[in-house]
Amino acid sequence: METASLRELAQELIARAAEAPHGRNTEILHGGSGHTLRQMVIALTAGEELSEHENPGEATLYVIKGRVQLQTEGVAAELGEGDFLVLPHARHSLDALDDSAVLLTTAINQY
Repeated sequence: METASLRELAQELIARAAEAPHGRNTEILHGGSGHTLRQMVIALTAGEELSEHENPGEATLYVIKGRVQLQTEGVAAELGEGDFLVLPHARHSLDALDDSAVLLTTAINQY
């Protein structure tokens, strides 16, 4: 059984994102091909975004560090450290208001 410090990983990924030309970095914690559940930490530097995209299935977002804004269908929600959100089944985007790291959990329907 392995444990991981999300706070330490968030700091590390934010530092890598700051050095990356696109201002982001990710690491998959669990899942991938052949799994229904996937968990990844996404780090974005302040002002960067994940542009509008489809929701791949059931998904949740937990803010480990920083502040982000999720936008969908004309509605925006600002989330800070410790906030949790069930992502809507709609196209959405994510903007980093500060240097931020989030835990994205998705359950992909394999039918």
